[in-house]
Amino acid sequence: MRHQTNKYDLLIEAAIKVMKEKGFEKASVSQIVKEAGVAQGTFYLYFESKSAVVPAIADKILSALLTEIKERHDQEASIFAIIEMVVDVTFDITEEYHELILFCYSGLAYYDSFGRWEDIYQPYYHWLEDQLAKAQAKGTINATIRLSSLAKMVINVIETSAETYVLANQSMETLNTIKHEIVTFVKSAMTDCHS
Repeated sequence: MRHQTNKYDLLIEAAIKVMKEKGFEKASVSQIVKEAGVAQGTFYLYFESKSAVVPAIADKILSALLTEIKERHDQEASIFAIIEMVVDVTFDITEEYHELILFCYSGLAYYDSFGRWEDIYQPYYHWLEDQLAKAQAKGTINATIRLSSLAKMVINVIETSAETYVLANQSMETLNTIKHEIVTFVKSAMTDCHS
């Protein structure tokens, strides 16, 4: 569920600020609403608890990622050029939002519904699945597994690689080498299936 409400956005921004300053456990709803400049009851119109803000923050990050991907998407590009672009955008967004991504991971430990995470990712999964279906129809890829599963796997490989590189500060390899290896791996998975 996407919210366009100004108060909703204010609450998310305030939660990010307060939780970054105080930490998740020490941040309170009263501090968040004070920072947002809204009544405490307004908070509960959008969120059932402080923990429920974490998926909203994750949704904000993913929305930025998907918006950038769609802006850079060339309808005429091959699936491999699309994958390269997705890798580039994922690394860029991971770098830009690295503090919030770390926060979301720590906050998700407090939030009891990982199903919400899957809900947040559905538009991204569907977008990539559509791109894979077009490539399969053209004979560019030889996927022997369901495209919905392949889309999830590709996204997970790309995101995990970006997060490992950016969040763990792994600079043993150059960024371009890492990106090239990811693209090569994904391309191989889409073209060399032998099952």
